[in-house]
Amino acid sequence: MGNTSSMLTQYDIEEVQSHCHDLFEQQEILSLYQRFCQLDRNAKGFISSDEFLSVPEFAMNPLSQRLLKMADGLNFKDFVAFLSAFSAKASLRQKVQLIFKVYDSDCNGKVSFKDIMEVLRDLSGSFMSDEQREQVLSQVLKESGYTSDSFLTLEDFIKIFGSSRPEMDVEIPVD
Repeated sequence: MGNTSSMLTQYDIEEVQSHCHDLFEQQEILSLYQRFCQLDRNAKGFISSDEFLSVPEFAMNPLSQRLLKMADGLNFKDFVAFLSAFSAKASLRQKVQLIFKVYDSDCNGKVSFKDIMEVLRDLSGSFMSDEQREQVLSQVLKESGYTSDSFLTLEDFIKIFGSSRPEMDVEIPVD
């Protein structure tokens, strides 16, 4: 893929739209393609970890290493699909699915207490002790009917985090 949006045909745009469940308008796809080409510095057709880390907001994100596992080597179509979970039009389920993938770092379809603790550690840094994190997590799990010995599936995540909680209604702009 080249460095200009003229490289995308109408068919390409429609295919990407379909792949992403029509969450992006054609103009948004063209903008995302331009950004993709900027990131794909060597015009390889995919974005490497190093190229993702060239985006300061991404590099500074405490979950960047986890996100890199999901984003490394994405071609344009998959790049847009990855970003679709951040769209204001994405369903709550799509957003929770992305969150689940962040927590399920070994991709076994289950999230353990330890997995969640690792993410909490990444997010809270030195602001909380492990003991405080364990207390908070144990309480959240207990309120949801789980224990620290539970392994959570995607459906469990949706049950816990996908209810109509106001804190889950945050929309993240793509541009």
